[in-house]
Amino acid sequence: MEEDVKIVLEDAAEKMGKAVNHLDQEIGKVRAGKANPKMLESVMVDYYGTMTPITQVASINTPDPRTIAIQPWEKNLIPIIEKAIMAANLGMNPDNNGDIIRINVPPLTEERRKDLVKQVRKMGEDTRIVIRNIRRDTNEEFKKLKKDGLPEDMEKDGQDQVQKLTDKYTKLVDELLEKKEKEILTV
Repeated sequence: MEEDVKIVLEDAAEKMGKAVNHLDQEIGKVRAGKANPKMLESVMVDYYGTMTPITQVASINTPDPRTIAIQPWEKNLIPIIEKAIMAANLGMNPDNNGDIIRINVPPLTEERRKDLVKQVRKMGEDTRIVIRNIRRDTNEEFKKLKKDGLPEDMEKDGQDQVQKLTDKYTKLVDELLEKKEKEILTV
């Protein structure tokens, strides 16, 4: 029985960890005024008939805080990559010199910064909801185990531990959001 409780708690911790990691990846894609190669992660390029992530057909770096430089591994990909960036609807205009595609990242307006903060907070709230749902499901598991003969004190202990996990991961979400908001609001 004790082993069952441990397995249920480990499963809950793993799911909560995945939710926080997903949030971290998603808010990493949100533009915070500075150029960041992560901004192009979602761009898919038609590479000889196969939709391929841009990171697999070019190297992407940021020579300065306002510029993203894309160096395709094959010159014939330049127009295809430009088209893919435009199609991704990221609000960016690529510019090429025949060798390298450059994207100038304009500074964010105050209004846009506030919108981005709202967007990030919504992502955070969605993650908190996921974490609370995992807690609820885990507590349901404990109730099922109790029906199958788990002692009541073990059920209570399991519920206390899942609440501690919930608090821990919710705190991680808050820390990620605070860091990202600061990054977005820093001019």
